[in-house]
Amino acid sequence: MGRLGTTEIIVILVIVLLLFGGKKIPELMKGLGSGIKEFKDAAKGEDKPADSKKEEENKQ
Repeated sequence: MGRLGTTEIIVILVIVLLLFGGKKIPELMKGLGSGIKEFKDAAKGEDKPADSKKEEENKQ
């Protein structure tokens, strides 16, 4: 396996666009981004900030 070139990346993006459609891609990327952020926070061992905890308590 070699490196991915520009042509291969374009072909992959076109296939993804055809499979999921234009409306679903932003939702998928948002979910992927939040999942990566949660993973990084868990790997660092960080909890939610104190402000977030206070907001959650106020909502209940």
